[in-house]
Amino acid sequence: MAAGVRDFTLGVPSGNWRWAAMGFVALALGAGVLAVAAPQRSQWVGAALLLGVAGVTSLVVYGLWQRKWLSGAGVRRVAEAAARANVAWAITAPDGTVLDCNDVYRRMAGTEGDTAAPPELALTGEASAAVLYRLTKAAGEGVAREETFPVAPGLEIVAAVRPLAERQAVWWFTPRLSAVAPSRPSAAAPAKALQPAGDVIRDAPMGVAFATVDGKLIEANNAFRSFFAAAVSAQSLGDLIDPADRARALELIAKAARGEADLASVEVRAVGQAGGQGGGERMAELFANPMADGKAVLFLLDVSEQKALEVKFAQSQKMQAVGQLAGGVAHDFNNLLTVIIGNSEFLLMRHQAGDPSFKEINEIHQNALRAATLVGQLLAFSRKQTMQPKVLVVRDVVGELALMLRRLLREGIELNLDHGSDLWSVHADEAQLSNAIINLVVNARDAMPSGGVVTIRTANETTSHATALGTAIMPAGEYVRIDVADTGTGIPPEILGKIFDPFFTTKPVGQGTGLGLATVYGIVKQSGGFITLDSEIGRGTTFRIYLPRHHIDHNAAPAEAERATPRDVTGQDTILLVEDEEAVRSFAARALRMRGYNVIEASGGEEALEHVRADKAPIHLIITDVVMPNMDGPTMVRQVRRIRPDMQVIFMSGYAEEAFRRNDEKAEDLHFLPKPFGLKQLAAKVKEVLSGAPAGKRNG
Repeated sequence: MAAGVRDFTLGVPSGNWRWAAMGFVALALGAGVLAVAAPQRSQWVGAALLLGVAGVTSLVVYGLWQRKWLSGAGVRRVAEAAARANVAWAITAPDGTVLDCNDVYRRMAGTEGDTAAPPELALTGEASAAVLYRLTKAAGEGVAREETFPVAPGLEIVAAVRPLAERQAVWWFTPRLSAVAPSRPSAAAPAKALQPAGDVIRDAPMGVAFATVDGKLIEANNAFRSFFAAAVSAQSLGDLIDPADRARALELIAKAARGEADLASVEVRAVGQAGGQGGGERMAELFANPMADGKAVLFLLDVSEQKALEVKFAQSQKMQAVGQLAGGVAHDFNNLLTVIIGNSEFLLMRHQAGDPSFKEINEIHQNALRAATLVGQLLAFSRKQTMQPKVLVVRDVVGELALMLRRLLREGIELNLDHGSDLWSVHADEAQLSNAIINLVVNARDAMPSGGVVTIRTANETTSHATALGTAIMPAGEYVRIDVADTGTGIPPEILGKIFDPFFTTKPVGQGTGLGLATVYGIVKQSGGFITLDSEIGRGTTFRIYLPRHHIDHNAAPAEAERATPRDVTGQDTILLVEDEEAVRSFAARALRMRGYNVIEASGGEEALEHVRADKAPIHLIITDVVMPNMDGPTMVRQVRRIRPDMQVIFMSGYAEEAFRRNDEKAEDLHFLPKPFGLKQLAAKVKEVLSGAPAGKRNG
């Protein structure tokens, strides 16, 4: 590459100042002509002549002063800023000795102590020798000059000198990437030897190294060594790169060393870092350009953060897509399952175990329940299932599960509980949290075919700063941590980033749906918590759940339902049933009438409001679907409570639709009947709500 040269000369200012100077010159010349031609009339012109000369002189002095001299304090202020930007600078005396310089210049010149090498000796190599000679000559003549010369393919140095007062000079050396990529040297014009990597590029933010045709590293800067976390000199780059990327990287280096140019970059990972959880491995983009003597210069750009963000974005997009799919079909599908389950239960009431049709009807019923479970798992994963959160003590939840968990574990597997002291409360759905723990324990059991130990630990944990957990960021705060650890086979690193994906399973066909951990993930996220894991092959796996601490308001008054005296009201009340799906409404109304209730049916919110306003019969309870056309359930309930503030309400919900979240009331103050449901669930929920209502709040 030819060195670029740009000379700086002194002159008068440009722009409006130049036109002003020309005007003063014209005035002075005119006055001089008049003074010579008519001296007797030039008395007033003398003043104009003096004014013109003074103006021109002032402009010339201004132009020269602005361009030639700079105060030492000003230079040092600029130099301090340059030092922070890895720019080398030095101030030289008239004889060329260095009066002052920064640490970057000392490293570049390879000198230590009080004495630094002069600029003409700061860099070695043919490319820099001629440039530094011309700059030294310009400094001696008090002329500003700037030149550019290459130090490696794709990298060059901008060297500049500026005159100071008292014949001193300031020097600047700035590294930058070349604007033009190096071309392949031809046989007729062999490439000149380029300056080897030295202190000039030691602190560059991009990794730079030099390698032979077989990938052996000759020299590398700090950024290159830092990426591989190893001393790289005299090593083969192939030994530092993950085996999956090794062949492509070595092929790239060999092509560059043989003189090929315009090569596409390759992505590489440091050895032992492939397959980190959630895309957490260190990854870089490797470039290679040819050098003389069969060598290649390598540039390494760390793209770890960019790749991690790409993985997180892709994962979130995938989660969102599955969630939208689950939510889109769940409402209609749960309605269908409600009808199938309910009517199969009606048939089972008429066909006992000895009936020839009993087996087929029971098969329909059992498979409908299995389908309901699958839909529930999908909704849990997509965080759209109906939650009934309340204040929980995790120690009590785990303690109540212990007996059932021991039954789930086969012989040879031990269950240990390790609770922390004074555990904080959390705000979560007890049934769903229990479901998450059960899923983790079952997974732990399956990971220990030869037996082992499952340990459930609980503890308080306070984090003072945000923490990256897989693809999520957990804010600083107070959490209750639940660990489920096993001593099983561990999880292979290559699948760590996929284990929470729906339908992903390592079990044989027919032995798992792949929704267990996806369900756990959704339950934890919908509860406002976070989940992560550590796993080691042959040593076991530990899942960690973090649930936000719940601060209890001890001044809050107890709910009316908690102060009420329960009483059995089966078959004594009038129920308004609001459901737009005729099959669901027909089943639910029939089931309630079988229990002795008086049922008023409404196909939508508007019709339900008409019944309430008519007040023909005392309505004790409203059972309403959440998602309905025109007027949804929550909107209708808000209208009803303007008329009857004491009205008891049960929401039937396939999943937590956005319309439901807009309800003004707290979730824990509402009653839910999740779809799909059967005869027993419907009757039990109605009895629970009606018997818990205060007697004074009831009509009829």
